[in-house]
Amino acid sequence: MTSLSSFLTQYPATILVEIEAVKGSSPREAGTFMLVSQDGLWETIGGGQFEYMAIDHARAMLRSGATEDRMDIPLGPEIGQCCGGRTLLRFRLITSEIAAALEARVKGEAEQQPAVFIFGAGHVGKALAEALSLLPLTLTVVETRENELHDLPVNVASVLTPMPEALVAKIPANGAAIIVTHDHALDFLIAKEALARDDLAYVGMIGSKTKRATFAHWLEREREPTSHLAKLILPIGGNSVRDKRPAIIAALVAAELLQAFSAAEIRRSENRHGHPQGQDHA
Repeated sequence: MTSLSSFLTQYPATILVEIEAVKGSSPREAGTFMLVSQDGLWETIGGGQFEYMAIDHARAMLRSGATEDRMDIPLGPEIGQCCGGRTLLRFRLITSEIAAALEARVKGEAEQQPAVFIFGAGHVGKALAEALSLLPLTLTVVETRENELHDLPVNVASVLTPMPEALVAKIPANGAAIIVTHDHALDFLIAKEALARDDLAYVGMIGSKTKRATFAHWLEREREPTSHLAKLILPIGGNSVRDKRPAIIAALVAAELLQAFSAAEIRRSENRHGHPQGQDHA
């Protein structure tokens, strides 16, 4: 996806369309925004007829020279939607000050995104990078083979190193390690380091029940706590869909990751508010 700065450079005459307030049900929450130029769009405020109305209004503003406006849109049958709520949209012509504020906002949101380190850039590693690059995550691919670090999505960082296991320490707290290297011994070394941490939301390894059993024996031999094994997702993607194509594995892992990050955020929220973990607060 084009970056915010690149979009604004390409389309200096642009309207910021922001959901200022929401009543009832709506496709997106207050604060969601998109950019509209005469020939381009960046991001979305939820799609559907109400977004088409917003785009038309923004482009009409550009043609007329207007710099600010608002629209109150009911999301009902009259516009062909059935959300049932209302959205108040604010329209502003992008100025240098607004652009700077947006850049700061986008940067801040990116810094809060969960970090995912993919160890291995083979077929599955690349499929994971492609699938996860569409999500609000900060991605890093770690490899020992330089020739595998090509054709990654533009928003995915890469690290070439002879010791991938040393990179585990660089995963930010509440991040994830996905282990899909070409070497089982290397997988085990990386997993050992990842499982030794207690602040990762997800540690997953490609493999099978046999590989899990082999890894358990390896942990015993290395005098590592076998209790760490309970934190390991192996095989990644689960067993409900028996399809080993890389793209399918990547899709399943994406869903698994989002669930893990959501569960971790709930636990952190409960701890911040003093609720015992696992207690029902309804």
